[in-house]
Amino acid sequence: MNNIQIKKTRKAFTLLELMIVIIILGLLSALVLPNLIGKAESAKRKLVCIQMKQIEEALKSFKFDNGMYPTTEEGLKALIENPDPEKYTNYAPTGYLESKTLPKDPWKHPYIYINNGSEFNIISLGADGKEGGEGDAKDITLQECNRH
Repeated sequence: MNNIQIKKTRKAFTLLELMIVIIILGLLSALVLPNLIGKAESAKRKLVCIQMKQIEEALKSFKFDNGMYPTTEEGLKALIENPDPEKYTNYAPTGYLESKTLPKDPWKHPYIYINNGSEFNIISLGADGKEGGEGDAKDITLQECNRH
């Protein structure tokens, strides 16, 4: 029996090892999280432009079929249901947006559609949902998206 040695197996981490892992995770999160938070808002602003360009394409299809863009009063809702069957006789039977609901910006606010007769604009009010603002709260327009 002297030749046979019984090995003790280790079944848990020591307190020191756990403390080291917690400190390392804390340091990593302190370095990484601030960068990720800024990226989330940047990604939302890019998503707004993507959605606006999809709406713009739907509006162009609407104009191609009907000879004009919907009025401001008719709004973007005109892309999912015909606002005036007598006025828009060539309206697409399925509408112009794949989803049968109006899209909202990443902050869950509706897009604003303005048609002044010769051109249109689409606006997102940004993170705060209020007109104006700076930084993440700054309004985003279709014209700004088309410039980038």
